[in-house]
Amino acid sequence: MLRHVLDTGGRVLVATPRRDVVLELAPRLAKAFPEDRSAVLYGGSSDRWADARLVISTTHQCLRFYHAFDLVIIDELDAFPYHNDPMLAFAAEAACKPEGRFILLSATPPLAMQRETRTGRLPHAKVPARFHGYPLPVPRRVDMVRLEQSLYRHSLPACLLTPLRYSAERGAQIFIFVTRIRQIAPFTTLLQRYFPGIPIEGTSSQDEHRAEKVIAFRNGEIRMLVTTTILERGVTLPKSDVYIVDADSDLFDEASLVQMAGRAGRSIQDPQGIVVLASREWTRSQRGAIRQIKMMNAYAKQNGFLKEKEAL
Repeated sequence: MLRHVLDTGGRVLVATPRRDVVLELAPRLAKAFPEDRSAVLYGGSSDRWADARLVISTTHQCLRFYHAFDLVIIDELDAFPYHNDPMLAFAAEAACKPEGRFILLSATPPLAMQRETRTGRLPHAKVPARFHGYPLPVPRRVDMVRLEQSLYRHSLPACLLTPLRYSAERGAQIFIFVTRIRQIAPFTTLLQRYFPGIPIEGTSSQDEHRAEKVIAFRNGEIRMLVTTTILERGVTLPKSDVYIVDADSDLFDEASLVQMAGRAGRSIQDPQGIVVLASREWTRSQRGAIRQIKMMNAYAKQNGFLKEKEAL
C-alpha cells in the first residue's frame, strides 16, 4: 500500500499512539523507502515543519493535518492514548483526504471491532503469519510464587532461573515484564546477583533514561531488561526471549499478554523465540492469549503461509 501510493505521487501518514513505536518504525520505513523523504513527528520533534510525502507520527500529531494524506494508517489502534479517545479518532480520520484510504492495524483489536469483522460490517484483511513464514511462538507456563515473595526472600525459584539461564546461554536479548514499577529496581538487583556476567537494567515510564536504555538493549549492550508494559509494543530485536512474571495479574489482560509475547520470534535469524508465563494461578487471560496465538498459527498453516509444520 505504501509503495503504491508513493509511486503514484501521493502522501502517506503512518500514525501510532506511542512515541516508542514511532521511534521504532521510523528507521525501518526509512530503510524500506530510501528514495522518499520522510518526517518523524512527536512532541519536541525537529521535523515538525518538514515537507515530506511519508510521515511517521504519534496519533496526537494528526491534529495538525486536515485532508492532507492519500493514505492514513493507524498502527496499534488499541493502545493508549488512541484507544477510546474520540478526539484522536476524529483527528486521524480528518487527516485523510475524502477520496483517500484509511487503514487500521492491530494484532489485538478490541472485541467490538472483532465482532464487526466477523459479521461483515467492517471490511478487513487478516495476516496470520510473520514475513519469515514461521509460526508465532506459543507461550508456556511455569508455576511460580508471587514476585513480591521472591523479592522478600531475596531469591528466585529454579522454575524461572532454569529457562532464563538457557536464554542467556543461547545469546538472546531477554525481556522480563513485571506488573509494578516499584518491583523493577529490587528485581534487577537480584537478577544481577544471579547473572553477574550479563548486563542487566530496568526501565519504566518514570525512567528519564528509558530511550537510551532501549537503544542499548537493541544494540546488545544490555542483555536483560526488566520493564513494565510500556515496552509491550514497538521494540523489535533480532533474537529475543520474553518472560512475563506474575502473568496472572489483573494488570495483564489477554491483549497485553499477546503483545508482550509478540516481542519474541520476530526475525528470520531467530523466528522461534521463547515465551514464558510465570504465575501462581492459571487465568482466563493466559488461556485466552495462548488460544489466540494457536488459532493464528492454525489459520496460517491452513492457508499455506507457514514454511514448517506447527505442532498445535
